[in-house]
Amino acid sequence: MSEDTTTLSDESAETRAARKVREGLVTSTNMDKTIVVTVTDRVRHAKYNKFVLRSKKLYTHDEANDAGVGDRVRVMETRPMSKNKRWRLVEIVERAR
Repeated sequence: MSEDTTTLSDESAETRAARKVREGLVTSTNMDKTIVVTVTDRVRHAKYNKFVLRSKKLYTHDEANDAGVGDRVRVMETRPMSKNKRWRLVEIVERAR
């Protein structure tokens, strides 16, 4: 009986969806251990079939206060860390010049 419960928990851990990963530009570093990352996507308009730029601001946890404004970064979805913060910094892809 106990073996069944362990296999169920193992299966649920394997079937959990992968976390979302996004790449964007750092637009603000004014907060402590938090950066604002703007992610821009090209989306095709439903009626006019033209590409439209849609941007989203993601509040991201930066433990070391390492990223600067203008850096291109990769962020990953995580548990809620505050009212608005649901992402964490994975890596800095490219530093600002």
